[in-house]
Amino acid sequence: MAFNSVFAENRKARHDYTVLDTVECGIVLTGTEVKSIRHGEVSLAGSYAAVLKNELWLVGADISAYRFGNRFNHEPKAMRKLLVHAKEVLDLRLKTEAKGLTLVPLKIYLKHGRIKVDLGICRGKALHDKRDSLKAKSLRRDMDRGLY
Repeated sequence: MAFNSVFAENRKARHDYTVLDTVECGIVLTGTEVKSIRHGEVSLAGSYAAVLKNELWLVGADISAYRFGNRFNHEPKAMRKLLVHAKEVLDLRLKTEAKGLTLVPLKIYLKHGRIKVDLGICRGKALHDKRDSLKAKSLRRDMDRGLY
């Protein structure tokens, strides 16, 4: 594997949400989960993070069962604990409760031999905002091609 490999990216999150800030989190994994992620068998589609009992949890991420695992293989859709400082957990809880923001995992990657989750603090986009974003992206692409 490369030094900083990206195993999964939630590109749809950037379409559906406006990312206001990002937080890098560690994640608690078993051995078979690490092996599945390193094989690229992970999906962040439809997943989110939540603060439950002053702990940060990743909910809905799909880490496929390890192909060569035995009866001690992991549950693919299990909730997984995210590792951040207690002060950050409190801060994230206050932001999500008061301001109506959502915690969305943007990507899972390898950093210095550890698997990390890039968590976005996001606000949902309305339909017209999504259209505006697509229009601006299309114009930017056309300008880069030299069509205008």
